[in-house]
Formats: sequence, structure tokens, C-alpha cells
Amino acid sequence: MGQSDALGLLLDQTQDKIALVDDDGRYTYLNAAVERILGYEPSALLGEVVFDYVHPDDVDDVRRSFERTIRQDAFTEVTAEYRHRTADGEWVWLESHMSNLTDEALDGYVVSSRDVSDRVRAELQQAETAARLEEITAIDGDVLWMFNADWSEVLFVNPAYEEIFGGSIEEVRDDPSAFLDTVHPDDVPRVEDAMTCLAAGKSVDMEYRVNPGEGYRRWVWVQAEPISENGEVVRITGFARDITDRRRRERQLVVMDNLLRHNLRNDLNVMLGQAELVEEAFPEAAEHTAVVRRVGQQLLQSAEKEREIIDLITEQQGREPIDLRHVVEEAVETIRERYPHALVEVGEQAPIVVRGRPELQQAAVELLENAIRHSDAERPRVMVSVRQTGQHAEFVVEDEAAPLPSVEADVLRGSHDMTDVYHSSGLGLWLVYWAVELSNGHLTVHTDEGGNRISVSLPVEIDSKKEKTLR
Repeated sequence: MGQSDALGLLLDQTQDKIALVDDDGRYTYLNAAVERILGYEPSALLGEVVFDYVHPDDVDDVRRSFERTIRQDAFTEVTAEYRHRTADGEWVWLESHMSNLTDEALDGYVVSSRDVSDRVRAELQQAETAARLEEITAIDGDVLWMFNADWSEVLFVNPAYEEIFGGSIEEVRDDPSAFLDTVHPDDVPRVEDAMTCLAAGKSVDMEYRVNPGEGYRRWVWVQAEPISENGEVVRITGFARDITDRRRRERQLVVMDNLLRHNLRNDLNVMLGQAELVEEAFPEAAEHTAVVRRVGQQLLQSAEKEREIIDLITEQQGREPIDLRHVVEEAVETIRERYPHALVEVGEQAPIVVRGRPELQQAAVELLENAIRHSDAERPRVMVSVRQTGQHAEFVVEDEAAPLPSVEADVLRGSHDMTDVYHSSGLGLWLVYWAVELSNGHLTVHTDEGGNRISVSLPVEIDSKKEKTLR
């Protein structure tokens, strides 16, 4: 076997397409890989001009690059990506390397090409996805962001960052730690602790102040998640939402609540004290002063429940694991102490841990108490049970009282708004509704002449070990 035959055999074994082209771009040699990559027999392309097989959108750039290379006096190498037509009329992306180096023994310039279609398609798909993401996030009011695992590189941040945080996207890309300059100095330590937690693989849910240009009067709510691969954090992503208006309303609500409750309690105590003096001075008015005292006491109780509701909806507490059976047992004990004449029956009591707000304890008491107080029976009867249905737990309260008025039932269903002329009779059921709502649960109400059935559905706390086992 001659040297040239051995060389040809060797070239035929390579995975890349190896070709020789002359000054006009005509194929003078092709190895066997051309059939695997393009579907042509090597002999079918000999004498053909390569530019006739290049995609119309790519041919001008490829031709200019080729001609510029072979005309250089000094040694020159180039790499080009382009689409080459296949034998079945499709297109394959090739990455070709060539130089102006030639030899008398070679009939042209060597061009080595490999099929990069998969990579190019993936890059095009990624670019298209990124472009769509840019379009979506450009109009999103939230700040969407992504960092690498050690916070040394910003992988993505949308324009809302500049409006809300008051910083420059260009600055934070050059120096990712620059975003800390937009955070209130008193909040920076908490933010840094959160960054450490995320890098260690823990989720974060927090609020803090930003935007020095506005005196750090902006508040943001941030939720962030670590992205792991093979057990190792590789990226950190999240969003920040401007909650300035919500925080402002909450502060105003607390201020008005404190003023109203303080004044209301003082005035009611004065009124109740005067009612006692009137009754002592005029015993014959006892029937009327009793009404004054009863209504005054009810108003004081409403003020206390109003305080509990304000605390519930303004305090930024998270949901936590709660033993629902324990909640019900405590509520039943409380009700039995308050209403010893009532019959509180406890049915099914499955040991279930839910994820919710601590105020669920108050909600359970309120539901039981409401059932007893609205019963006309000498010995009101209430049944309570806890059971699990799928990934939710149900806490059910049943009574034999008159049907719950629609205005009260609508409060529990979340389909009722308070107005000046259309209102429920008290604040207790609103406390129940908000406690369940903020626990990511929901209530269902069924009423008829036989009584009422109120069901509270709450998400069950998933044991991480069991969850891994199920997977």
C-alpha cells in the first residue's frame, strides 16, 4: 500500500469531513465522512463548487472569508459556521477550519468540517427563549433576577431593578455586590445572612428597604430559591416585589387602630362606669342600665377581636408546622370551660400536621363558640372532627343551630365585602376567614334546617424524608 493510499484510508476513518478545495472553491478531494454527515458519496461532490451548496443566507459571508484567507501573504487561519445542503435537501450546520497553507503534494486548501447542528440549534433555541424572557420581563413590574452560586456573577436582571432599587443594571453586572448599596444600611446584615442561606441551599422569604435616592422609603418583598444540580447549588434565582403601598397602608391601619381602640376603650369604660352609678342611684332603671352594660361589653369584646385581626393581617409571620389535633383539643378544652352547659363531641381525631398560621388556634375557638352562642337549645350540641384527605387536612365543626345567615356564611366563603349598609354581625368570623386564608387554606359552609357544617381545609406539612422516599 502506497503512502497516499494509507493517508486516504486514515482520513476516511476520521469523524470530521476533510476536503480539499482549489482557488475557485471546487472540491478536489473528500473523505468518507462526507457521506455520514451530508449523505453524498464523495465522488458525487468532486468538481462541484462548495458555494453552490451553502445556504443562501450564509454564502456571501463564507465566500468573502475564503477569498480573503487565500489572498493573504502571511499564514492565516479561519473558522466559519454555515449551513451546507445535504443529499436529501435538508441543511446541516458545519463548523469549518481552513488556512491558506498549501503544498505541491496537495491539490488545494485543506478544509476540516464537523457537524455542529445540535449545538447551533440549542444555541438558537436558547437565544429565542432568552429573547422572549427579555420581552416578558421588560414589562413585568417585579424585579426578576438570577445570580451564580457564590454571588460573583449576575446571570439575569430585568429593567424593573433600576426603578425599584434605584441602582444601575450596568453597575450590578460589573460588580454584583453593588446591589447591596441600594439596601438600607440597617437591613444589609439581614440581606447578607439571606445570601449565605441561599448559597447553602435554603430558601428565603423576607422584606427590606431599598432605593437610597428615595431615602430608602421603598419596601420590597423578596422570595428566592437556590437551584441545585447533583446536590450542589449552581444558581440562585428570585423576585423582588415593591410592597411600599402595602406597608404604608399597614402602618396607617395600625396607627388608626391604636387611636380608635384606645379612645373606644376609654369611652366605653366611662360609659359602663356611669351606667353603674345610674343603677345605684335609680334602681328602677336597672333594666335599662343592664342593656347599656351588655352592649358596652360587646363593643369591648369587638374591639379586642378587631385588635387580633389587625395583628393577623399586618404582622409578617410565615406559615409553620402546626399539630391540628392539638389545636382542636386546646380549642375544645377552652370552650368546655367557657360553656360548661354545652355538649362538645369530639369525633375522628387523626394526628395531622398542617402548615399554617398560629392564629388557627383562635379560629378553632371562634368557630366552636359561634356555634354554641347561636343555638337556642338549653344544652347546645357541637361536633368536631379532624381527618386527612389527600394532601389536605379537614377540621370540621357541625352544630344543630339555626342556619347561619347568608351574610355570615359569605364572610367565611370569602365572597362578602363589608359596606355601610350590608355587614355581618361581628368580627369573629372575619378572624376565622383571615386565619385560614393566610394559612393557604379555604372554608366551605353548608347550612340547612338541621344545622350548619363548616369545614376548614388546610395543606398538610410534607415530611421531607417521606417525600424523598415517595419519589
